[in-house]
Amino acid sequence: MYTKLSLLLTLWLAMQLASKTTAMLEFKNINCEAVDKEFSEFEYCYLKSVNRTYKYISVKLKLLQLPVTNAKVNGALFQRHNGYKPFLYNITVDCCKLVKNPKYSPVASYFFDTFKEFSNMNHSCPFNHDIILDKLTAKSVYHRMTNILPFPEGDYMLQLNWFTSGIYRVIFKVFVSLKK
Repeated sequence: MYTKLSLLLTLWLAMQLASKTTAMLEFKNINCEAVDKEFSEFEYCYLKSVNRTYKYISVKLKLLQLPVTNAKVNGALFQRHNGYKPFLYNITVDCCKLVKNPKYSPVASYFFDTFKEFSNMNHSCPFNHDIILDKLTAKSVYHRMTNILPFPEGDYMLQLNWFTSGIYRVIFKVFVSLKK
């Protein structure tokens, strides 16, 4: 009786362990560039590794010309295959409309939802303050890339090109690796 019960328990435990995903998302790098230095500058832009499993991104963009009454962002996702190649998305959206109405662009809303709780970009235009992204964790990005909209395993780069008043202002790139 005990051997059958222990055998069943062992099989059940093995099946539970085998069904657990061992996927992992890791931040690899971050790159921030103020193209128009008279409009903005990065006070800080870094990827911090607290330990092997806990990494986060923090960014502070100091705006030198306030208020910002209109802003657009071109977001493009790349996957690494002998260099970074376009993957799925390359869209341009009006940030003021997106924050006011997330249904304006579901794809842009998907990416915005990834970092909005870590940012002070929680209201529509005008912006009368610096832009801060504080401690965006790999765990929150992992959840969006595996549970909400599953991505295949690989290395990715998200590039955001920011414009205000039709002028190219900032480039932001984040590099991640997704393993399953």
